[in-house]
Amino acid sequence: MPLPHPTLPPLAGLESARLDWQCDDTGESAPRSTRFDDVYFSRHDGRAETEHVFVQGNALPRRFAAWTARRPFVIGETGFGTGLNMLCAWACFDAHAPAEARLHLVSTERYPLRREDLARALAAWPDLAPRAERLLCQWPPPVAGVHRLWLDDRVTLDLHFGDAAERLALLEGQVDAWFLDGFAPAKNPEMWRAELFVAMAARSRPGATFATFTCAGVVKRGLAEAGFAWRKVPGFGRKREMLAGEIASPPADTRREQTPWFSPPPARPPRHVAVIGAGIAGASTAAALARRGVAVTLIDRFDRAELGTTHLQGALYVKLAVETNLQSRAYLSGLLYSRRWLEQLDPGQSLWRPSGVLQLALNEKERTRQARFLTNHPLPESVVRGLDADAASDAAGILIDATALDYPEAAWIRPLELCVRLARTPGVDFRRGEVTALHGSDSGWTLTLANGERIDADQVVVAAASEAAGFDQTSALPLQPVRGQVSQLTLPEEAPALGRVICAGGYVPPAADGMLNFGATFGPGDTDMAEREADHAANLAELERGLPHFVAALRQAGADLSPQRLTARVGVRAASPDKSPYCGPVPDVEAWREDYAVLAKDATRVPAIAGRHHTGLWISAAHGSRGMASAPLCAELIASRICDEPLPLEWPLVDHLHPGRRIVRDLVQGK
Repeated sequence: MPLPHPTLPPLAGLESARLDWQCDDTGESAPRSTRFDDVYFSRHDGRAETEHVFVQGNALPRRFAAWTARRPFVIGETGFGTGLNMLCAWACFDAHAPAEARLHLVSTERYPLRREDLARALAAWPDLAPRAERLLCQWPPPVAGVHRLWLDDRVTLDLHFGDAAERLALLEGQVDAWFLDGFAPAKNPEMWRAELFVAMAARSRPGATFATFTCAGVVKRGLAEAGFAWRKVPGFGRKREMLAGEIASPPADTRREQTPWFSPPPARPPRHVAVIGAGIAGASTAAALARRGVAVTLIDRFDRAELGTTHLQGALYVKLAVETNLQSRAYLSGLLYSRRWLEQLDPGQSLWRPSGVLQLALNEKERTRQARFLTNHPLPESVVRGLDADAASDAAGILIDATALDYPEAAWIRPLELCVRLARTPGVDFRRGEVTALHGSDSGWTLTLANGERIDADQVVVAAASEAAGFDQTSALPLQPVRGQVSQLTLPEEAPALGRVICAGGYVPPAADGMLNFGATFGPGDTDMAEREADHAANLAELERGLPHFVAALRQAGADLSPQRLTARVGVRAASPDKSPYCGPVPDVEAWREDYAVLAKDATRVPAIAGRHHTGLWISAAHGSRGMASAPLCAELIASRICDEPLPLEWPLVDHLHPGRRIVRDLVQGK
């Protein structure tokens, strides 16, 4: 019996806002929606209205100044529009909040503006230009879902693209203050429906406030029926009145009544977290926590900084399913997040290149699969597009005989150097050592190292790839080691150059530093780290199968393609049985087997028992060959959960990645 989850719409692009630019009474132009026949703001007094209605209407200057909680203050908004409200809230936060405070902005938008329209709209306020630029340089493509942007070290913005009520129903997080915005109820009645107010109430913290420009009856009734107390207060300009209010006791979250095992453990924002494993999963988690002011001890048996130049390259890529599923949704979100994350982390591109990725269709089965994917998922061409052989050849810079999917947002990365950079994030203390045991107590965790040293931490994240199941608390999580060997070829000066990462049976990125990486082999259950000539031969055969003209050009340029002349990088990845990562709290497996034993007899008899977890113990593992697309977003998910923030994925995707999912499935199947 499959685990229940809500039905989500297909992966697809969203329609962008349709605008014209009309002159207001000052002669200046302001954006107007042609769909709703309404303005986004008055260029003459739009900012003043935002300050009055939303900033002052929620008493933000006073609340920011008094904010001492270790979690961020969270603002939720219905209708991002031009982003003016969020930028004004950010400016108010900077002016009034203590230096250690953090702000988290959550905003929905059904019809995102194009970047050029957004830039034109925000140009009306030059003093907001630095903030507007941070928004514009990270502006995501119009794809339904959650898009996390780092506005600065203290301010995060989660853009939820899609219908406001639907997006808030999928939000995993709680809000302190609501900006109830959008086009007027008479212009856009679809947004101002009962489901919106119900979702707002369910995502509110006790005492959460709201403010809105409208006093329409449908709004007052919807707010009251959802549990909000409202009152009329003086409006702005010619609007005599507006609404403000609060909700004292939000309703309980009932979304996991049928899957209580996924109920999240209570948040306990820590002072110190130990992260086991300094690969991409562990290093990105350590950096994510350190950005939030958490002291991190990062522990690994190997110090990657000692390896020097490895010339190893990894691919930031995904392979999405023909039919919409939760795994593809998570990976697409991860791809888009990783691209923004890399641009902010390394704008000089010393650790990566925005090369894009071509996925070749080398046979009829794959051609059919790709054609069906494009039909089922009308995503923006800036995210993925289909290419015929000629267009694929132009993109790759070499002759290609196959059609392909082109992912312009994909890239190649120097993985070891990236991990070293992350491990040097301020607030991260790297320790070389092997953790052999974990012991939990009411006060936190004690980690025992192979040399007898002990490290105490409030919480622990296990991110040790194929070794992540090596502790008593994680041993029941099914993890399979997978050996992979990448071959490396030193290129002659006249060698042809690739313009894209090329993926088929293996992958090959554009050469870097005169070295071509290609592979990798796939050896489930194999942990041998020795270089194998047979694997070089297999990688060469796969390279020639996918790119015969490229291999011929390499030989013509004088490249020696004999297996004996190649060098290798060997690694052992980890995979889960369903090929999705494990990301979240570590379940108390024995407790789950006891609490949910009845599922083995009747899967419809779901006990009303919240899942028990090892308090303060987390895992990020099983990222397999697509870790560059999954690990950075999983790092954000774990850091957000630990630090009591809204999460960067919809709650069904959070549950899809939960480390306990296989435990429940095995119970249901009687295993």
